[in-house]
Amino acid sequence: MEVLLYIAAAIAALAFVVLVIYLVVTLKAAKNTLNDVSDTLQGLEKQMQGVTTETTQLLTKTNKLADDFNEKSNKLNGLFDGAKGMGQTLKDFNASLQQLSKSINRTSAKTDDRAAQAVKWGATFMDFMNKRKNK
Repeated sequence: MEVLLYIAAAIAALAFVVLVIYLVVTLKAAKNTLNDVSDTLQGLEKQMQGVTTETTQLLTKTNKLADDFNEKSNKLNGLFDGAKGMGQTLKDFNASLQQLSKSINRTSAKTDDRAAQAVKWGATFMDFMNKRKNK
């Protein structure tokens, strides 16, 4: 019976050794995996620094473009205000021309009757003069 006890102790020791060996192998694999993850994170950190730098430069350029756009837009506002003033001036000029045209039409309508009478008197006078010459 004592032999069984020694055999059981030997099997338990052997199982413990196998367990320790597998545990060491697993821990080494975990160490390698963690080292790979660490390397990957360091590379990612370097890439993020590059992206951050590029993003900062891009934002700086974007801000400069926005400022330039605002400046040019403000300059164009003056141009549009001038064009608006010219449009108003042309509108007023057009209204003045319309008033002048209406005034001329009214005056010519009044003088049409007088002109017709003058033509009639002129024709009568010419007939009279022709009759007198003929006599």
